[in-house]
Amino acid sequence: MQTITKPSVFSFDSLPSSAMVDDETFAVVLGCHRNTIWRKAKAGDLPKPIKTGPRSTRWQVGAIREYLASLTAQQSAA
Repeated sequence: MQTITKPSVFSFDSLPSSAMVDDETFAVVLGCHRNTIWRKAKAGDLPKPIKTGPRSTRWQVGAIREYLASLTAQQSAA
């Protein structure tokens, strides 16, 4: 099976903080499965997703970056 990665994954570092990305991009950035993203979001462990349409949910890039920075800070403190 061929895996196709979205352009937002490759350009994540250059996206503005206000940009919105989907669960697939978020999962690749975190290095986990999309189901993990939804499980952690439901538990409140991730930034709150934003409903952008009837079948569309996105996360702000800035919120993802803040979350990643908090993970780095936690690892540095441990």
